[in-house]
Amino acid sequence: MPILTEMKIRRAQMRERAYKRYDERGLFLLVTPAGARLWRFRYRIGALEKLISLGAYPDVPLKRAREKRDEARKLLADELDPSLDWKAKRAILKSSFEDVANEWLQLQTPSLAPETLSMLNARLGNYLYPYLGSRPVAAITAQDLLATLRRIEVRGRHETAHRVRALAGRVLRYAVATGRAERDVSADLKEALAPVRSRNFASVTDPLRVGELLRAIDGYSGHPVTALALKLAPLVFVRPGELRGAECAEFDLSRAEWRIPGARMKMREAHIVPLSRQALVIVRELLMLARGGRYVFPSLRTRQRPMSENTVTAALRRLGYTGDEQTGHGFRSMASTLLNEQGFPPDIDELQLAHTERNKVRAAYNKAQRLPERRQMMQAWADYLEGLRRLPVAIVDQEPAYEPMPSYASVA
Repeated sequence: MPILTEMKIRRAQMRERAYKRYDERGLFLLVTPAGARLWRFRYRIGALEKLISLGAYPDVPLKRAREKRDEARKLLADELDPSLDWKAKRAILKSSFEDVANEWLQLQTPSLAPETLSMLNARLGNYLYPYLGSRPVAAITAQDLLATLRRIEVRGRHETAHRVRALAGRVLRYAVATGRAERDVSADLKEALAPVRSRNFASVTDPLRVGELLRAIDGYSGHPVTALALKLAPLVFVRPGELRGAECAEFDLSRAEWRIPGARMKMREAHIVPLSRQALVIVRELLMLARGGRYVFPSLRTRQRPMSENTVTAALRRLGYTGDEQTGHGFRSMASTLLNEQGFPPDIDELQLAHTERNKVRAAYNKAQRLPERRQMMQAWADYLEGLRRLPVAIVDQEPAYEPMPSYASVA
């Protein structure tokens, strides 16, 4: 059978009908009436003869066409059909960013809190899908992603731009791991975005002003459930999503405990909140208002969903506190700051805040052994807040509102 050369290929002229110029081992060149030169490879699977395309000359030169033929023959030697293998590869290469992101998100869903899942969906839908969603994930460049992030930056949302870059990176790394992209191009953009000044959630931490805030909360005249949410938030200092999603079944009044399941926690681990006497009074009232419903803080529109994430924030604004003064999340900063100032051991404070303990052995010990100390701390904290609320302003700063606990004397 004749062997093709570059010269023979270039000299192949178009004819009225398509014709073939053969190379060897199943490879041939199909010359069409329009003058196109197309590489084809013919092979057999059992008694079935099949044909696959290897590209067009000169984009695919003779040498590369032979390499692709040899790659197909190696698959045949392993009893694999080259056409099926290449179709699968082409499908992978055509996978869009949105397809890959949805697949990645489904894998993450079992380990994500509903609030986190909603946030990721919102970021993908608002910032990435409109500009990159339909693009083949393998074809996305660093410049493509940067242009998308610049759209966020020009609106002054620099922190959001950094978070969206990180989210795109997680999707792209999954694409790399599943063979649908060569690399994570988001890594090239770490220095390309405007830096974000780190900040804590706004919080009142001066004892005088904390007393003022608590008295303002006592005077809140909005919906009764919202008022009780405002009163409970500083006593338990959980994350806003954990508070508003509280379910009646999570409370054990006989043990004075709120047990939040891991599925609702940021760190995906169950968390116990010891309830002070003051917190128990509020929880009992909330459970009565719930009337056997699922949620302690049901939505004002339907009892089938918890209250909106903006409810507590809106209530604080109604009381006259701006976003630079106090937020729902800021009750955590308030507790952390003042508990440390009052001499409580930071590790117990961190445990009650449900922050991650990096040392797993120590974490297991803490969870098993330190609940009694946390109970004492939570009651002392509630008593301290009550003192700030009730004491005359002139003497709030003079002495701590409680005596140091004897059990803390041995804590280093």
